[in-house]
Amino acid sequence: MTKRKITVELDDEVIRKAKVIAAKRGTSLSQLIAMELEDLIEGEFRYEAARERALKALANAKPRGGRSWRREDLQV
Repeated sequence: MTKRKITVELDDEVIRKAKVIAAKRGTSLSQLIAMELEDLIEGEFRYEAARERALKALANAKPRGGRSWRREDLQV
């Protein structure tokens, strides 16, 4: 897979905190950002796939009858 560089502008404090997190994880800031972005993208695709499966299942659902009683029928 071809890799390309991008430019991202962040506040100094965000960069400082991100570097600390990257160091704790034993990785570079660049790699930390790449991993987080990949996780975000993967999560979005998983959500969309799950949504499509759910909508398809709902569209193909068979009627199960439904309620045949009224509220007044339950009052004692």
